[in-house]
Order: sequence, then C-alpha cells, then structure tokens
Amino acid sequence: MFNRREFLWVGALALAQLASGCSSVPADLRVRLLKDSLPSRVLGGFRQEIAQSVALAFEPEAKLKGIWNRLQAWQENASQDQNGAADLVTLGDYWLASAISEELVQPLDLKQLSGWQRLPPRWKSLVQRDHQGQLDDSGPIWGAPYRWGCTAIAYRREQFESLGWTPTDWSDLWREELRDRISLLNQPREVIGLTLKKLGFSYNTRDLNSVPNLEQELLALNKQAKFYSSDSYLQPLILGDTWLAVGWSNDLLPVQARYPQIEVLMPHPGTALWADLWVQPSSKT
Repeated sequence: MFNRREFLWVGALALAQLASGCSSVPADLRVRLLKDSLPSRVLGGFRQEIAQSVALAFEPEAKLKGIWNRLQAWQENASQDQNGAADLVTLGDYWLASAISEELVQPLDLKQLSGWQRLPPRWKSLVQRDHQGQLDDSGPIWGAPYRWGCTAIAYRREQFESLGWTPTDWSDLWREELRDRISLLNQPREVIGLTLKKLGFSYNTRDLNSVPNLEQELLALNKQAKFYSSDSYLQPLILGDTWLAVGWSNDLLPVQARYPQIEVLMPHPGTALWADLWVQPSSKT
C-alpha cells in the first residue's frame, strides 16, 4: 500500500532531482512553495541533498492563487530579466490544465527518476497531459505530485446529537434542518462535483447539460449555505457559527485532532482527490 508518507517522500525526491537538473553549476535555486505544505524535516533533508551544488532558497506563499498570479506575471515579462522568477513552484492540480494551455509551465523529464517509477498510476495519469492541458496517457509530464488529499465534511458532534442523526452522505447537505448552518468551498468545481455525486454522477462529468436536475439541485444547495469560503471556514465551525463545513482534508484533519467536538468524514458516495505538484515555470529555460 502506497501511503501518504511514501507519497510525500517520493515528491521530495523528485524535487531534489529536478532541482539538481535546473543548473549544471553551483547557482541560486529558488523554490516558491505553498506555506506549510511540506514538513520541516523534509525541507531539511532536501537542503542536505543538494546543498553542495546549489544555493537553495525556499520562498513560502500563503495561497496557491498567489503562486498562480506570479506565474502569469513571469510569463508576461518573459522577455525581461528573469532573476525574480522561481525555478520550481507549487501548483495545485486544479490549476494545471490552465497553466499548460496558457503556456505558464513547461514539461518535465521525470520518466527516468526512481520516484516517478514508484508513483501509482492514478497520480502519473494526473500529470500526463497534451499541450491543451487535457489528460493524455501518452502526453508529456507536466508536474511531480508531492502531496495529496480529498474533499471532506467536518461537523460539530454536539449539534448533530441534538438532531438525532449524523451526516454520512453528500445528500445530507440538502436537509432542511441545516438551512443556513453549513459552509461550502468557494470553488465551482467542488460545489458542482459534490452535487454530481449526490445525483449519482462522477465528479469529473464534462457534459453538465446531460445531468438531469443539476441546476435545481445547485439552487437548492445555495439556499442551504451560510457562506462560501476556501480559506476562512474553520473558525466559524470551531466557534459554532456553522454546524458543518465542506473542506479539504489537509485543513480538516488537524482541526479534528485539536478539537474533540469536531468530527471529519469522507462521504459515502465518494469524493474528489486533489494533489499539489512541483512544476517548472516556462519563463525558466
């Protein structure tokens, strides 16, 4: 079984080998990564791995949106001095298709890396795309996955005990007693995806017009939501301002460990997996 820790270390190994390939002589290597997305021990091991050949600088970014904005800025100024551009950056798989189609990133030569050979097929296929950003098992490799998680539900145990039931399914979000007591991620892909799962369809259904009652279900779910947020939904849940939050497992599981009144579950019909990737900006050639 390929567990989360092995996945993380394979990603760190890929980063080390990618970094070594960015420069054939001692030089500054800039890695812009999502803040707190790698444990300090992994960063320390990585520094030891390449410290003799590269002067390494990790530059944390608070949000993936900030890294995306930098990729666009670097591409717009590609003809100018690129000393400010990072050599490698973190990117969420959600952004990968757009990054490829907008030519913000370039393919990576990973097939010969030991870490790539150990990666499960699910994650290899995630980063093999054509030049329009669509999944293609014969396409180039555009990123090295290093962290994964899923979309999940967190809820307050006490409030649901008073209701006499606990959530298990995406369809529970539509129950009348949760009106104005839930928060949803501010990501159309996630909201539409969980609604598709409720209706018995795949999260990745492309032809949304073919899904019966999708619009009505989305309108009904919108009436349930107290607010939409992708980065400020934990505190309201902890304080009891909301009873249930749809969020990402990397946010929710630490909260569950710290606050015993919070329970986390992966809904029964299935959910969406996500991954953070190492990518190389196209402005760095």
